[in-house]
Formats: sequence, structure tokens, C-alpha cells
Amino acid sequence: MTTASQNATETLAAADARREKKSPALLRWWLNSWHPIVFLIAVIAAWWIATESGSVAPYILPSPSDTWAAFADNSAYLWQHTWVTTYETVIGFIIAVVLGLFVAVIMVYSSGLEKTLYPVILFAQVIPKIAIAPLFIVWLGFGVGPKILVAVLMAFFPVVISGLSGLRSVDPEILQLTSTMGAGRIKTFLKVRLPAALPELLGGLKVAATLAVTGAVVGEFVGANEGLGYVILQANGNLDTAMLFAALIIMSLMGVLLFAIIQIAERFLIPWHASRRGSGSASVRASA
Repeated sequence: MTTASQNATETLAAADARREKKSPALLRWWLNSWHPIVFLIAVIAAWWIATESGSVAPYILPSPSDTWAAFADNSAYLWQHTWVTTYETVIGFIIAVVLGLFVAVIMVYSSGLEKTLYPVILFAQVIPKIAIAPLFIVWLGFGVGPKILVAVLMAFFPVVISGLSGLRSVDPEILQLTSTMGAGRIKTFLKVRLPAALPELLGGLKVAATLAVTGAVVGEFVGANEGLGYVILQANGNLDTAMLFAALIIMSLMGVLLFAIIQIAERFLIPWHASRRGSGSASVRASA
């Protein structure tokens, strides 16, 4: 290749790099996010057409304007109950993460404990939480305790399974190498096992976060005088579908927000993972 050709190639590469650097962040975000946004707009448009045309009665499906009015007219009321459910969800999720990761670690390091605990965990998971939630009311009363406990039980299983699978994903030869180099169990766990488990563990946390919201609301269904579950029950009893939809939308947004927080944490914790590199290359191709 001649010097002129090399210079031309380098100039084109530098121009591409400058163009990529100058690409607006908003444009890159839009290129990566327009599919769900357009789909959401289409759903809202279909919802509006169905309600405004009179095909569906308002007590069955409220219009978007009626739902927004319920938001606006009861904002303080909804915020108060949203805060209660958020508190129950976050505390339950944190407890489930700590407890679930602890159980996953001890099962990885002890086959005897795994054989003992795994069937019990599986048995507890298949029991419908709505069926045992009244028992928690009897044990713990009508405070936030039963709701947090249901949230913990809902979020616990995905954390344990993803943590167990991730901690076992390490190549045995790497573990043997760290052992021969004199690394103890704690150092091997922090430097090898935990980083290797993060991709699967974070995937489990995303599932657990949404289930924690569901668990808190299910606990409120059984016995509560505050929280979004209480709002939903009251709205259902009064046939106030606009308020019911408002509470459901808030509940969904809460789960999406927790999911997004873990998604953001994933970018910082595992930037080296193939899934992060794949999303980055996809965005570059979309920008191009």
C-alpha cells in the first residue's frame, strides 16, 4: 500500500472517530430505545380509540384522560401509598439479595447443605404466597412486617438460583490455579468466583426486583390500610377503574425503575461482559 493510500485510510478512520464522538447522546439513546417508545405510543393510541369510540364501557376500561385525571386529582393520596409500597419493596428486595446470596454461597461450598436446603427452598417457592400471607398477618400483625416478608419470599428464589449458577460457572482449572498460587477461599471468592457470577446474578436481581414489587402488593391485598395494594382493593370495591389503573401504572413504573437501576449498575459492574460489548457494538452499528 502506498503512502498516499495509508494517509487516506488514516484520514477516513480519524473522521469516523470524530463523527462517532460528536454523535449526540440523545440521538444514540433514541436509536437504541425507539422500538419500545413507538410500541407504547401505539398501545396508548389504541387504548384512547377504544375508550373514546364508546366500544368499551368506562367502568370496564377507563380512558387515558380519566386515568390521568385520577392521577392529578389524587396525587397526594397516591404518593402517600406509593411511598409505603416502595419502602416495603426496597427493604424486602435488599433482605432477599443478602439472604439469597448468603444461601447460594454456603450451598456452593458445602454439598451437604445444598442437598439439605435446595429441596426446602424449592418446596417453599412452589407454595402460592397469597395462600400463606394471611398466616404472616397472624404472626406479625397488620404492620409492614408481613408485606416485607412476602416481598422477601417472592424475590429470594431468583437470587438463590442465579447466584448458585453464577458461582458455579467458574472453570475448575482456574480454581485449581488460584489454590496452587496460595489464594485462600475468601480471596478466591472475591477475586474469581464473585466477578464470574455477576452476569448471572444481576440477571436474577432484575427478576427479583419486579417480583419484590408484586410481593409487597400481594401482602397489602391480604391485610393493610395503606399501600398501592390497599388503593387497588378500595378502587375495585368502588368500581373506580380510573383510580385502579392509576395505581397499577404506578406499580408497573416502580418495577421498571428498579429494573433500570440494576441495568445501570450492570454497566459499571460488568463492562467487560459479552452482553455489554454486544449492546455497545449494536449501538455503534445503529448510529452508523
